[in-house]
Amino acid sequence: MTSIVEALTEALLPYVEPGRAEVQQAYMKTTQPFLGVRAPQVRKVTKELATELELNSAQARLDAATELFSAATHREHWYAAGELCAHRLVKGRLEFLPLYERMILEGAWWDIVDGCARRFGELLLAHPEIMEPLLRAWATDEFMWKRRMSMIAQLHAGAKTNTELLNYALEANLGDQEFFIRKALGWSLRQYGKTDPLWVLEWVNRYRENMSNLSYREAIKRLL
Repeated sequence: MTSIVEALTEALLPYVEPGRAEVQQAYMKTTQPFLGVRAPQVRKVTKELATELELNSAQARLDAATELFSAATHREHWYAAGELCAHRLVKGRLEFLPLYERMILEGAWWDIVDGCARRFGELLLAHPEIMEPLLRAWATDEFMWKRRMSMIAQLHAGAKTNTELLNYALEANLGDQEFFIRKALGWSLRQYGKTDPLWVLEWVNRYRENMSNLSYREAIKRLL
């Protein structure tokens, strides 16, 4: 019986662009190989495969995404696992949380972590009693990518943003010198500034002396 990884790989092969895999791998600075397929084609093929395999329930998608992530031989398999989790059937489903955490722990790079941000935001809105304590704990976790997620989980929350949680995560990481933390801090502020620019300006003014120049530039990019 053909595995989902084999089926996906076969379906992706017609979209491979010669030389692209090496460029992608160098850009991502990863030892994990790429097939050399662009993101829109990965999404298209994943959607078609999900239809072909009749992944018509959240559990079916969880099983398929878990298999894809676990047995991946190329990074596009990880991207496809993320795509399976982006379906409306999955939105806010708590049983996917262990898989998302695996993606962060094992992916441990910005493309995989940032790809989970919307999923964490959906979980936070659906299960605040579980997700808020989790993200507060992650804000001070020793694992840098969990700290990043604590700040970017609400990128797409807009007016539903939990500003107390956002403020906690930002304050907890204010002095961190890691590039991906400083970038996330500014990014999350810039994004929320589209909803409440006054809140962001007040936050930036309050903490300007403690903010890195990178975080500051990112935060005010569209405010001033």
